[in-house]
Amino acid sequence: MLKRVLSGIQPSGHLHIGNYFGMIKRAIEWQDKAQTLYFIADYHALTSIKDPQNLRQYVRKIAMAFLACGLDPIKSIFFRQSSIPEVHELAWILASITPFGLLERSHSFKDKIAKGLSPTLALFSYPVLMSADILLYQSEIIPVGQDQKQHLEIARDIAQKFNNTYGEVFRIPEPDIQEEVAVIPGIDGQKMSKSYNNTLEIFGDPQEFKRKVMSIKTDSTPIAAPKPIQGSILASLYKLVAQPSEYEEFIESMKKGGQGYAYYKKLLLEKLNAYFKPIRERYKELECNPGYVDEVLADGAYRARLISQETIRKVRQAVGLLD
Repeated sequence: MLKRVLSGIQPSGHLHIGNYFGMIKRAIEWQDKAQTLYFIADYHALTSIKDPQNLRQYVRKIAMAFLACGLDPIKSIFFRQSSIPEVHELAWILASITPFGLLERSHSFKDKIAKGLSPTLALFSYPVLMSADILLYQSEIIPVGQDQKQHLEIARDIAQKFNNTYGEVFRIPEPDIQEEVAVIPGIDGQKMSKSYNNTLEIFGDPQEFKRKVMSIKTDSTPIAAPKPIQGSILASLYKLVAQPSEYEEFIESMKKGGQGYAYYKKLLLEKLNAYFKPIRERYKELECNPGYVDEVLADGAYRARLISQETIRKVRQAVGLLD
């Protein structure tokens, strides 16, 4: 029997290439070898987005982006997190057995507070809701980045504690982390993230995209001198969108010297635009067909609830809420 794979993405801004290579591309690849469920984490987004109109727009943009990137709504169950009411019931039940200290050790909570987010209960209990997202669908494999690895470990701990307390109900999920794309560098060298304002947006304004690529941080190596490869943002990004032979040619040219960084930035821009051209064209088609996007999400929510309702029935029986 095929494994069940689940992943989600927050609609907290415009989709960038870090989202694509860190999560969406892998999600598409899983469609042909597993049972796949993918959701738009709009409940989670409430911890950072306070403008309702922005949230609605971001949800739709993420939905179109997934479909443009190749998500097949027949092969995958694709839905909004907020369309599944069982997730909050499960989160409360899981919260009743989750040790406070387990959440206190969450690196993500501390990092987000340091970045200026309000220390709300929702932000603190984020790992519990994430655990409910995972366990509700009896997920077995969770593609995550390094920054979400601890949250998955918390989900595993909570699932094991529940099973030890009430009997075997939940599958224990395993992470799927591809180390070579675990961290996609932004234009400043930090992890590409909306929080750092260092992203390359896939579906944004073409001129702004060009400006950002041409502003990628480099060192002061002279034009004639060989360029350092270790830690090079240009090399790391070029590798994502180039064929192996093209990447080797790019690297050899940098090692040889004789070209300025502007030359390599232009090569990267050309390769990025060529790579994402068909995806951008499909996105424009979906913008003209909002009804199709709504139908996909509605059908996905229906199929997801068939799974969630069966799980929550077992949970209710296990804890004594159902005879």
